[in-house]
Amino acid sequence: QGPHWHLPYPIESLNRINVEQIRTTQIGYRDAISNRRGGNVSSESLMLTKDENMIDAKFAVQYKINDVQAYLFNVANPDATLRHVVESAIRQVVGKNTMDYVLTEGRVAIADDIKEKSQELLNVYQTGLLITTVNMQDAQPPEQVQASFSDAVKAREDKQRLINEAQTYANDILPKSRGKAARMLEESKAYKSEVVSKSEGEASRFGQILAEYEKAPEVTRERLYRETMENVFANTSKVVVDSKANSMMYLPIDKLINAKQSRTEVIIQEVQQGQSGQRGDVRKVFRNREVR
Repeated sequence: QGPHWHLPYPIESLNRINVEQIRTTQIGYRDAISNRRGGNVSSESLMLTKDENMIDAKFAVQYKINDVQAYLFNVANPDATLRHVVESAIRQVVGKNTMDYVLTEGRVAIADDIKEKSQELLNVYQTGLLITTVNMQDAQPPEQVQASFSDAVKAREDKQRLINEAQTYANDILPKSRGKAARMLEESKAYKSEVVSKSEGEASRFGQILAEYEKAPEVTRERLYRETMENVFANTSKVVVDSKANSMMYLPIDKLINAKQSRTEVIIQEVQQGQSGQRGDVRKVFRNREVR
């Protein structure tokens, strides 16, 4: 602060340091201007990852001077020191991560980690430099394995695509299957209720018949026999005639025709039901089990 003066050159000279200037250094590549200075770029860009793969990485580091005295007097070449520090931090961070992570979603996190570790070392060396940003300009496998890496990426994408297609199919088929299962369950419950009700009705009817049988066994047996024979002959197309009887024979033509038509309609309905699909399969299954 205050006025500054110095003796004229060559006795004294003034070296002005711009502390607001943002400087840039490049790791793993050189632009058109920086390339004139030379440098073994490939030795900087090739990095070894955690899974023992090689990648070709390029970084741009922006920094400025935040302590002029430390910048001028603590380190002989602060800019070169920064390059070595950043390159060391890059190799350390990249070496802790897999190749896929470095090349895909880990770019921002890796750049932030490099910036933090580099600044810690610069502060230890008291260089007077402050890193503002670290950008990963590019990261890819070496040219020698680029084709193989592309094939691996494509295979991984195909795998994810197949997984997505399978998930889509599952999302489509599972609700349908659950609906079908629920429908079959409801049909089985309805059939169960029908069978139970029918069985209870038959049991009640049997109990009533038993009570009547205990009162009059002979009469009850005769009545049951006649009812059974009536039901049997009602559905037959044959006529039983007593040849010894002298009475006039009468054939119930109308009943025979109606019985034949009824049987034909039943056969047609059974054929149509067999061709209509799987409707009523649940009841058939349970009926088959009852028969067994």
